[in-house]
Amino acid sequence: MPQLAFAADFFDEYENLEKTVKQGVREAMAKFQKLTAAELTADKGLHLEQLENARDPRIRTIRITQFWRGVVLAPDDGSGTYLLLKVLQHDKAIAWARKRVISVNKATRGLEVRNVEAIEQLTPVFQEAADKAPALLFADYSDTVLRDLGIDDGVLPAVRTIIDKPQLEAFATLFPEDQFEVLQYLAEGFTPDEVWQEVVAVRRPADATADEVTEDLATAIANTPSRIALVSGPDELQDILTKPFDAWRIFLHPSQRRIAYRPSYSGSAQVSGGPGTGKTVVALHRVKHLLDQSDDARILLTTFTNALADSLRDSLARLLDDTEALDRVEVTTVNALARRVVADHGPVPNLVSENDYRTRKRWRKIAERLDLPWNEHFLDLEYRHVVLAQGIRSEEEYLSASRAGRGAALRTPQRAEAWRAIAEFERQLEADGQCTHLQLCIRAAELLATEGPRYRHIVVDEAQDLHPAQWRVLRHAVAEQPDDLFIAGDPHQRIYDTRVSLRSMGVNVSGRSSRLRINYRSTQEILTWSSAIMTGEKIDDLDEGSDTLDGYRSRLRGRYPALASASSQAVELDRLAEKIRSWLDAGVDPSDIAVATRFHDLGTRARQRLLDDDIPAVALKDGPDASEPGVRVATMHAMKGLEFRCVALIGVTERAHPLEAAVTPADLDRIQHEIDMLSERSLLFVACTRAREDLYISWHGAPSPLLPL
Repeated sequence: MPQLAFAADFFDEYENLEKTVKQGVREAMAKFQKLTAAELTADKGLHLEQLENARDPRIRTIRITQFWRGVVLAPDDGSGTYLLLKVLQHDKAIAWARKRVISVNKATRGLEVRNVEAIEQLTPVFQEAADKAPALLFADYSDTVLRDLGIDDGVLPAVRTIIDKPQLEAFATLFPEDQFEVLQYLAEGFTPDEVWQEVVAVRRPADATADEVTEDLATAIANTPSRIALVSGPDELQDILTKPFDAWRIFLHPSQRRIAYRPSYSGSAQVSGGPGTGKTVVALHRVKHLLDQSDDARILLTTFTNALADSLRDSLARLLDDTEALDRVEVTTVNALARRVVADHGPVPNLVSENDYRTRKRWRKIAERLDLPWNEHFLDLEYRHVVLAQGIRSEEEYLSASRAGRGAALRTPQRAEAWRAIAEFERQLEADGQCTHLQLCIRAAELLATEGPRYRHIVVDEAQDLHPAQWRVLRHAVAEQPDDLFIAGDPHQRIYDTRVSLRSMGVNVSGRSSRLRINYRSTQEILTWSSAIMTGEKIDDLDEGSDTLDGYRSRLRGRYPALASASSQAVELDRLAEKIRSWLDAGVDPSDIAVATRFHDLGTRARQRLLDDDIPAVALKDGPDASEPGVRVATMHAMKGLEFRCVALIGVTERAHPLEAAVTPADLDRIQHEIDMLSERSLLFVACTRAREDLYISWHGAPSPLLPL
């Protein structure tokens, strides 16, 4: 009986199909699975038909509805694996199918699809420009080098006409994906050896020989797990078509799998990468791997916020489907762990947030009463980045402490004045029976250092936003040994000013760090636009180095972000409602749409405006169940770690981005000013990259200067 497989591109587009077409897909595929090869060819309902004038004779179309057809790649003998490539309107499906050729990449051994007709049409046009150009983009690489990296003779002539990166982008949807990615890496300055390691090696089967390349369809499909999903039976078919995005959210691509399922690391390990590169998926699968390695090891899966912890818990439950194994994993925030550790030894003070307005007010009053030359923002950062970061407990320790990274130099008399404010701040909190979360973390780390580790393994997601005090909790909660800490994070998404050196925390990831560069969430158009927010910014990583977005790209294509200016907030909210309605009319589920704002009050008004227009909307801060219908409305900070098909960012004005209260004046502390501005850019970057397909950005009045307009 023929086996069925789906191309990843099909899942990307399936979400956008009308409900009647989706139903047609489910019915056609279910029927497909029940037929033998002979019955499949003879069945008049499915209309499996070979096309006239098709560039690839194995291409077929199959009936989905009266007006929609699926494009299928058929095995030569008719009894192997059939691959569903596309579902399109009838005429578009025929046109798409006739232009494509499917082949096997000689380097990666994976299946590839190319628009051979368009390549042939563009090449002569570009050749005319190439003949006049002073230099060509890939002139430094011989045909042999390019062929070794998988560039075949059907693509090579076109490659030799490319002058620059924009021209390369013209071939983005025409070249096979692996070949285009190889060319992108070379264009970014990576050496052929680096490209082999980053692109080819992670896709090439481990047992691949140097010369033997099979054109067998089933083998090539098995060699392409990053873009093709095999379906084993009716139950899996129903599940994967009912929740296609969920199916891919916990799916690992080859480069990710090698990190997640490495048998063991000799110590702590780290995986980094831009938004949408699958760091969280890798972290979840690492938990699964560690559970499989032991029947009794306790594991902590931790992150920065409660919302992210809830999301991790849900995703892990889908991945494991094993209650007994799930019971050995504790999913919580570092702050919640610290609170429980302290509670095990006595009462816990009332907790206050470091970012709470009452905390800032307390600092301001102390500065005024002591007649200090610094504002509350400076004192708060001095306390967090010097005192709490180093666990300082006395004036003597503070006077001799390093203030690296703080731009305003303080002489000894000035430090003494600053310590008076810090001591008064702590005294007032204690008198009120309060403490900050970071103070509690310092206490928890001290208790753990005495009582000993609580876990065999700790897996950390969104690591870039953890404070040194929180890292000390984690360091003391697990013994230093192989596979002790597995860390996932991205310094470009650092929206809180929490600079840290893992090495100084006793966490050594040297030689055990990996970086993911392919975005599997957002379209290239959204990614390119959003990345421009961070252009030229130097980012400190977690290991005393720097990080870059070089080589960061998406395999998805779509629409560019839509930008809208409004004359007033009321008009902006009216246009928001119109935009949300257009998404709903296009078949997007309300819960897969998000509205993000800088401030809670604008989010409240936006939610009410949607409700007034009979559009269901819920506040993310209220913790709605995943099944609860409604557009999700949240602050940009709360969007961290989440993703939606469509995202609307509103109120992106010059007053909100950057927010004056969040940025240290340059004349007070130049270094801190630059750090604060980077955090503001990162916040906007993170919010934009939550969108998978559509991004809408609006403002009333003057737009934010951080927007790449």
